[in-house]
This record gives sequence, C-alpha cells and structure tokens, in this order.
Amino acid sequence: MPKANPRRSNGSSRDTPYSASTPKSRPKGANNIFKMNTDLGQHILKNPSIADSIVNKADIKQSDTVLEVGPGTGNLTTRILAKAKKCIAVEMDPRMAAELTKRVQGTPSQKRLDILLGDVIKLPSLPYFDICISNTPYQISSPLVFKLLAQNPAPRTCILMFQREFALRLVARPGDTLYCRLSVNAQMWARIDHVMKVGKNNFNPPPMVESSVVRITPKVPRPQISPDEWDGLLRICFGRKNRILRASFFGTRDLIDLLESNYRTWCAQNDVPVDDSPVEQTEEMEVDPADVEMDIDLDEDADDVPDFFKKASSRKGNKRKKRGKVYELVKEKVRKVLEDDTELADKRARQCDEGDFLRLLYAFNLEGIHFC
Repeated sequence: MPKANPRRSNGSSRDTPYSASTPKSRPKGANNIFKMNTDLGQHILKNPSIADSIVNKADIKQSDTVLEVGPGTGNLTTRILAKAKKCIAVEMDPRMAAELTKRVQGTPSQKRLDILLGDVIKLPSLPYFDICISNTPYQISSPLVFKLLAQNPAPRTCILMFQREFALRLVARPGDTLYCRLSVNAQMWARIDHVMKVGKNNFNPPPMVESSVVRITPKVPRPQISPDEWDGLLRICFGRKNRILRASFFGTRDLIDLLESNYRTWCAQNDVPVDDSPVEQTEEMEVDPADVEMDIDLDEDADDVPDFFKKASSRKGNKRKKRGKVYELVKEKVRKVLEDDTELADKRARQCDEGDFLRLLYAFNLEGIHFC
C-alpha cells in the first residue's frame, strides 16, 4: 500500500526562512553579497592569477601611490596594497565602497587605503598618483584614457582593462582595420602596448564581450601641440577614414564655412586685413564640388564624425549661401596644403601615420587655418 503524502503545515521547518534550500530551489545569486549592477560595468575579476599578473605588470614600487578606478570588492586592491605605499580607490557604488572598507578593516592596509566615492570622470581633479590600475567600466573607456593622459604631472604608467575591440583600436597602426581617430589621438600622447587577453569567464557575472589589458605610458615631456586643435583636425580626416583627404575636406561645403570662420577669427587676432567683397560669378561659371550639397555617409563609429557632418547630412533644400573672396581664399589655402605643401590629397586617413597628420597641422597653421 503506497504511503500517503504528509500534509505540510505552515509552521513546518521547510517553510521557515532559516531552512536550507536545495540546490535546485536556491535562487540564482544567493551566494552573492548583493546583485551586481552591470549597467555600471560591475563585472568582478575572479581569477586570482590574472589579478596577480595585472598588478605585477604595473611594476609597483614601495614608494608609489596607486590610483584604482572601479575597485569593486577589492580583488585587485588587496594586491596593490601589498606592494604600494598607498592606494586611492575611486568607486561610484556606495555598496561596493562599504564592502571594500569592510574587507581591509582591522588589517595593516586599512590606513593606506583612501576611498573616493563618485564618478571618476566627473571629479574636477584627481589627487597625485604614480600608477593607475583599473578593471575599467567599459562605458567610460575613452573619457578615462584621456582624463589620465591630461593628468599633470603625468602618471608613470597605467595598466587598464578594456573591451577587447576598444583595446585593439588603441594599439592599431596605420593600415589596420581598427585604425581610427582614437588610435592616432591616444598614440600622440602615450606609448601603448597590448599586455594580455582576458576571457569573459574570468568575471562574475561574465560580460557579453572579451577583454584585454593594455599598458599606457604617457610621453614625457608632453608634445607641444594643442589637444583641441589636434583632435579637430583628426575629426575631419576620420569623418570617413576610407575617403581620400581631398574628399574629406571638400566633401561638404559646411566644412569650408567652418574653416572660413576660424580663419576670420585668426585674421582679427593677428591684424590681418580680409577682403569681404563678393566673388563675381557668371552663368557659365563651373560649380565647385565643395559648393554642392552632398549626402554624408556617416562612419559606423559615430564618435569619429564631426558635428557639422551630421548637421549637413540632415539638412537638404536649404538656400545656398553666397560665397565671398574670403571663402574662395580659404578654399584655395586648403587645396594648396593638401596638394602642394604635403602632397597628401590622395591619401586616405587610415593610411596616414602620426607624422603625416603633424605635417598637415603645421602646414594649415602656416596658412592661418586652425581647427578649434
């Protein structure tokens, strides 16, 4: 005779919150301290050998102050504190900051750890540090790189983990598929090396993408050029990196308008007279390609597209602005720089190296044309 199923009462020990649940009934993440916020890039590095390798690559000295961005629960922090004089951890999540504080509480490392609560990108300034180590939240990868490169005095080195595609863009060379404005911009201010690959299963929870660690060593002394102007030139050249440079500059009339405005500003600052008289036109006059409204085929990397390209692509049917002699003068200066001075008119941005872009910037500046 089969046994009857026993009736469970509401007071059964199985139903109490203190009873041990079976593996099948245990809720996912029950062993976690708290639920990770992946929107903030919270993917904790759980592989101790990789954590050791990252800290070892930084070559920390006993007198060094180390900045760590996004320490999480402290898997890298504890290793940093074992080698450095001091660690400054910048954490956005108060829960993580509390967990990190609890982890070092009562240890000799407690007095050598400073925790700054907040968004590292929004901090008006960073305290002095010799080295930066970061398991970087991927959404702040680019602004973090340039915030670190703008630090004065510059750190000795930065060991940073990024999404693998971003890391490969940082180290890409002319002719590589991933070579872009980010590559040239970052490599102008620092030497960048790929250190190692890190698979997604080394994190908890695993991200959707693979990761890589790079070493960024800022150049000392810093190159003596304007960062804004350098970036302005690169934005034009890499608006469509597969275009030849002549097409990048003459592909839309809005760009020549912008350069004309900058040229007028430069003339006013340097007491250079300008001729504002209109250009005499005849009906038989040939239309220049720069005066034709064109559809702008935006690059897949929207961050590499100048704002005026985006405006030009969304504006059609507007009345054509009358061009004067200053406009024609600027257009001729651009042609002269591209074709005569640098002979780069028929070269594509993805094939140009840092020296090519420096020659372009120097030649444009000699003609009074600036990009900021």
